[in-house]
Amino acid sequence: MINISSYLSTVVNQHVQKAIDVPQSFKDTFNFLQGNGVYDDTMMYFLRQLKNTIWTHYDVFIADAQALSAIFMLVFFAIKSYEMMAGDKQLEIMPLLRPFGLVMVILWWPIFTKVIAYPTDLVALKTEMLFNESQTEVNNLRLQRAKLMVDVADQLLTLEAEAETARIEADTWYEKAWESVRSSVKEGFAEVWNPIVEMSNRLKVGWQLLLTSLLETLAIWLLRICVYIIFIVQIIYSTILLILGPFSVAASILPAFRDSFSTWVARFIAVNLYAGIAYLVMYISSLFQHYAMEAEISRYQQLVDTTGAGLEKLTVFASNGVLSFGMVIGTFVIGALTMLTVPSISTWIISTSGISSAASTMGRGSGGLSRIMGKILRKGF
Repeated sequence: MINISSYLSTVVNQHVQKAIDVPQSFKDTFNFLQGNGVYDDTMMYFLRQLKNTIWTHYDVFIADAQALSAIFMLVFFAIKSYEMMAGDKQLEIMPLLRPFGLVMVILWWPIFTKVIAYPTDLVALKTEMLFNESQTEVNNLRLQRAKLMVDVADQLLTLEAEAETARIEADTWYEKAWESVRSSVKEGFAEVWNPIVEMSNRLKVGWQLLLTSLLETLAIWLLRICVYIIFIVQIIYSTILLILGPFSVAASILPAFRDSFSTWVARFIAVNLYAGIAYLVMYISSLFQHYAMEAEISRYQQLVDTTGAGLEKLTVFASNGVLSFGMVIGTFVIGALTMLTVPSISTWIISTSGISSAASTMGRGSGGLSRIMGKILRKGF
């Protein structure tokens, strides 16, 4: 981890000056169109506030759970008393104290849930700090890459204009002087004329910009949707467990539902781990994004230089159909698919059958989503 961080810091320092060259007006326009950051800081802030807001409704069913626990305590003591009177069991003090402990959990429900959620919140806080540090670097490189893409497009447009001008001038000369030249001169002119027309046809960058923008927008929104799904699912699951949890505690008073409380604790911890694991996955994905953007930036810088070999590379690059090398788009798609594994990773740490079932359902949904995105991308090409 230290070696990777040192490498990223060195790379970022090499590009600080270039990142400063990006005009503020371009940054504002780009952030307005694509969001402030890869994951859009505004949406991430909204998700954090949404969780804090919903969790304030933890006491919706506490009174009902307290009444239910009182009834279950009477049933529990009646069963134990009958067993002792029948001679099946001897008097045991500790089992009789368990219902009182469970009732105390319900009475102190907000404090109890905060204590249970504290370790997972600590994990989420530390992994979020790692993610925020790497995301700042990725966003700077993302802006620099976007500016270089615009510069390459402008360079292509300039060459297209020059080629069109050359074609018009050659056409004018061709009409006036063609009849007076010999066949050998005609053949020599054809060798010069054909490449000019070919370049003029190739350097039509408008549709290339549109296709490139469409592919990158689909990739980044696929990544964002997967991230938002994980955080929204975590909020929904944790809220349901928080609000309805007192019923699990009350039901565990009865011997038939003795394990419901421990099962609830395991599920609550597993769900709350989603945020910490998600930030960790996003941090690892940002390392791939950092490398991909770094690699593409170096290549775009070579394309901006349209002298000598640079012009040949620019011409070949323009004939590919899109103004992108595909590395960044690939990292966005990989990061999106990896985010959908967060529920499964959580069950590796805290094993719960209910969460596994929910994760399987989410996995089937994500499989359908990936197939739909694949069809869209194939249609785009």
